[in-house]
Amino acid sequence: MGASPLFYCMLNPAGSREAVVARVEEIARRVAEPAGIEVVDVEFRGTGKRRVLRIYIDKPEGVTVGDCEFVSRNVSTILDVEDVVPGGSYTLEVSSPGVERPLKHPRDFERFIGRQIRVVLRHAIAGRQRWEGELASYADELITLKAASGELVQFTRDEVKRATLKFDW
Repeated sequence: MGASPLFYCMLNPAGSREAVVARVEEIARRVAEPAGIEVVDVEFRGTGKRRVLRIYIDKPEGVTVGDCEFVSRNVSTILDVEDVVPGGSYTLEVSSPGVERPLKHPRDFERFIGRQIRVVLRHAIAGRQRWEGELASYADELITLKAASGELVQFTRDEVKRATLKFDW
């Protein structure tokens, strides 16, 4: 009888969730980028038969159902052939990150300069951890946010716990 998936992951660092996510992200980029599709994020959540591997994709002109199908079909084939996800069954989901997409990578902050964002910081700056405003600039890991009050707030990308675009109706 083989080891349980949890036991396998603990013994095999290559089978850790972080390693699986990194490998899936690399595969997804290899599939998506030649088609002009950006891989925004990869998540691997759940346990047992309820494990879900999510790939979020985006394009400047918007994501279509066909884009999701293309990435899903091609990534799924590679994942199966290379046996990337240890421990049995899981569900693969591919979708758009939505209008309030996360900002995680330097390219995200560079791309959305001038747009409204929401930020939750790891530690308070000027007495606050939550900020909203215009992403004024991004350079050398330093983010400048023009808050609704008009004040400029600066923090490094490492200080960001979570950042998303803010959709205004």
